[in-house]
Amino acid sequence: MRGGRGLKIRLLIGVCIVAFGYFKYCSSKEVNPYTGRTQAINMTPEQEIAIGLQHAPAMAEQHGGLHPDRELQASIDRIGNRLVQASIASETPYQYDFHLLRDDQTVNAFALPGGQIFITYALLSQLENEDQVAGVLGHEIGHVLGKHSAERVASSDLWQTISMGAEVGGGLGQQAGAIGQNVLLGNGRDDELESDDLGVKFMMRAGYDPNEMMGVMRILKAASGGSRVPEFQSTHPDPENRIEHIKESIEKYRNEGY
Repeated sequence: MRGGRGLKIRLLIGVCIVAFGYFKYCSSKEVNPYTGRTQAINMTPEQEIAIGLQHAPAMAEQHGGLHPDRELQASIDRIGNRLVQASIASETPYQYDFHLLRDDQTVNAFALPGGQIFITYALLSQLENEDQVAGVLGHEIGHVLGKHSAERVASSDLWQTISMGAEVGGGLGQQAGAIGQNVLLGNGRDDELESDDLGVKFMMRAGYDPNEMMGVMRILKAASGGSRVPEFQSTHPDPENRIEHIKESIEKYRNEGY
């Protein structure tokens, strides 16, 4: 009898934890001023910037540190800043820093919240022109403005709360956590398409040829070698699928007068 009552109490506590987490998640929803999309965000832009700055050194270290070629780094800075200054990115509180990483094996580019943007030498060395570099950097700026990292943090917090509630209520924490990872992966694929769209917009604003974004996709596909998938592509939609969306974005923004 006591055991049954104890189980009911644990279930009630677990349900309360889950309900609180879900309420907190829903109450954190806001309209992204840069994309118009409604997202659950549980941190301020200042907190995003702080997180990005805090993790930037470790992320660079994982890729062999920063590349020593100052001319190459200056080129990355020039292209990145041109994209920022020509777009709405310049009107945000974010602090944009562009980092060329020494890593010559991993084809990758990524952005931390708040404006810390990275590209590996392995990817840069395969790009054919400045417009393609702009395509990669514009895509990563899109991740920052899209608040994708902040959105994933909020989703992760929700699933951690659900996992804790499930563990308290009936020992199902690991299962709940697995569901959370699947949800985050699915959202990430949508993020990539949104960042491609924003990248095209930024390229056109800055005077770059947006068609070269499709060239980047072909380079990424070739880099996979038919078996090993580059990190940049591993959680992303198929390059061919992305190319079709890029074509649509180019037509859309040209019709809008870009």
